Amino acid sequence: MVEQRVQPPSVEPSQQLVADVFARACTSRAAFEDVTSKWASLALLALAESGYRFNALRRRVEGVSEKMLSQTLQALERDGMVAREVLSAIPPRVEYSLTPLGARIAEHLRSLAGLLEETAPQVETARRAYDHRQNQNQASAKT
Repeated sequence: MVEQRVQPPSVEPSQQLVADVFARACTSRAAFEDVTSKWASLALLALAESGYRFNALRRRVEGVSEKMLSQTLQALERDGMVAREVLSAIPPRVEYSLTPLGARIAEHLRSLAGLLEETAPQVETARRAYDHRQNQNQASAKT
């Protein structure tokens, strides 16, 4: 007797299960937007160094307003990247830290930040050259 194998029915993955950062409605795109905002990237990099209380984190991430940092931390907490722990003390203290997911993402951001720090002189040279060309174009357009 010859054994016949029955093929399982072909199952198409649900549209909800296919992640595509280029798709407007995809969760990965919303998370990408959250992570790549200026303040979120800097907050994740700082939290990769250690946990911080709110004001200490605000001092570490120079230039961020209290409101912006609060909104950023809420978005990252919602995305599962930041943990918020209320410590029982008088007055109550709140400490922020990275979740395992946040740590994975921060690791990649650290690589990008390192590359940008390493190539800052090249970026500065390119900016000066661009600005020079723009100034020349504007001057020639006026004449």
